[in-house]
Amino acid sequence: KHGVGRVIELQRSEIAGMTLELYVLRFEKERMTLRVPTNKAESVGMRKLSSDKTMREAMDTLKGKPKVKRTMWSRRAQEYEAKINSGDLVSIAEVVRDLFRADDQPEQSYSERQIFEGATSRLARELAAMEELDEPKAQEKILDILRAAAAIYNKDKVPA
Repeated sequence: KHGVGRVIELQRSEIAGMTLELYVLRFEKERMTLRVPTNKAESVGMRKLSSDKTMREAMDTLKGKPKVKRTMWSRRAQEYEAKINSGDLVSIAEVVRDLFRADDQPEQSYSERQIFEGATSRLARELAAMEELDEPKAQEKILDILRAAAAIYNKDKVPA
């Protein structure tokens, strides 16, 4: 739920008479440090960075045609949030792709923009960590892919 963090320490602590091994995680963007018992890491959703293959699939997803859903916004918003919180990069990339608006397209609503920015940030932080870039460069790389795809898929549309 917090995005990409870095394990900065493996710590032993005594809590209520029990010795626990804890991962100490640092989330730079949120300026937050979390301690997670090692035996609970998987159940709380902790995972390693995605594989190169998964990242390639996510980047390929960005190149795909956006899926326009006609359901109520509140239901779509819930679906988008669930995909983002799943931590699955391909699902997050689907949200980014589907909510992206090129400069020549109608503007997003405030809530669409919030979800888009959250999903893009989550994807960019993982890309940045994997490719040793800073987050703004990773975001620009994602936006470049989206703009190129939008140019392909929007060229058949005639302006109103």
